[in-house]
Amino acid sequence: MNSPRKLRIATRKSPLALWQAKRVEHLIRENLGFDTQIVPMSTTGDKQSQWNLSEKGGKGLFTKELEESLLRNETDLAVHSAKDMPTDCPEGLTLATFVEREDPRDVLVLKEGIDNPKRMATGSPRRRAQLRNRFEGCEWTQLRGNVETRLRKIVEQDEADGTILAAAGLARLGFKSFSGLKFIYLSMQEMVPAAGQGAIAIQSRYEDKELFTVLGNPDTQRAVITERKILDRQGGGCQVALGVCMHNQKLYFFDEAFGRFSFDCENLNEKEILNKIDEFVR
Repeated sequence: MNSPRKLRIATRKSPLALWQAKRVEHLIRENLGFDTQIVPMSTTGDKQSQWNLSEKGGKGLFTKELEESLLRNETDLAVHSAKDMPTDCPEGLTLATFVEREDPRDVLVLKEGIDNPKRMATGSPRRRAQLRNRFEGCEWTQLRGNVETRLRKIVEQDEADGTILAAAGLARLGFKSFSGLKFIYLSMQEMVPAAGQGAIAIQSRYEDKELFTVLGNPDTQRAVITERKILDRQGGGCQVALGVCMHNQKLYFFDEAFGRFSFDCENLNEKEILNKIDEFVR
C-alpha cells in the first residue's frame, strides 16, 4: 500500500456491522492518522434471507463479497465479527489483527413469563446442542435478520418463545433490555461460545498486514488465534456443534461428540493447549 490518503473499510450493512466498522475507523484515525471511508455492502448471506445458512455454506456466505473487494483493490481492509470467519482466508488475504474483545458469552432471550420454552429460534448447531438437555422436547426453528429484527419477531410476531444471541452484539447496539423479553446471560459452564465470539477481526491484503497490527489487542489476539486453531483441528464450522473460548485465564471447550471440559491456560503455550484438547477428544 502506497501511503493512501484514505483507507477504505469494507463492511456489511447491518447495524452491528456498521457499529464495528465505525469502531475500527476510530482506532485507525487515533493510531494511524489516516482519513477513512466506510464502504457498506450486501453479502450472499444477507441477500438470501430464507436460506438455512448451515446447509448453504455457513460462515463464508457473509464474507465473500468483502474479500473480493479487497482482492480487486476496491477497499483496503474489511471488518468482520471474528466468529463469522472461516478458518482459511483466500489466497492473498490474511486476518491482520483482532480488536479488543467484548463480553464473549451467549444470552438466552425469552419472552417474559416463559421459563420452559416450547419453540426456540437458533440455527446454530452449537447452541442447540448445549441447550437440548435444558429444554427437553423443545422445537427448534430459525430467525433471520439483524438483532433488533429478531427480537421484534419474537415479541410482535410470536415466531418463537425465545432465541440465543451474542452478548457482544447486544452490548454494542445498546440493548440492555427489550420490552416483553428477559435476557439471561449464560455462564461458560452453561454455554461455551463460538471461537472468536465477541472479537472484531480486521482482514487485509497480506502485504498490508503490518500496517494494522497496532489496532489489535495482544490478549484478544492470543485467545482468538488459539481458538481458531482448535476449531480448524476439530474440523469446525457453522455445521459443527463445537464451542471454544479462552476467558479469564481458562479455556472452555465443547464438542457434541465428546462433551465439555475446561482447564487453566494462563501458563500454557499454544502447543500445550492444543495437546490438552487432543488428549480430551482422543
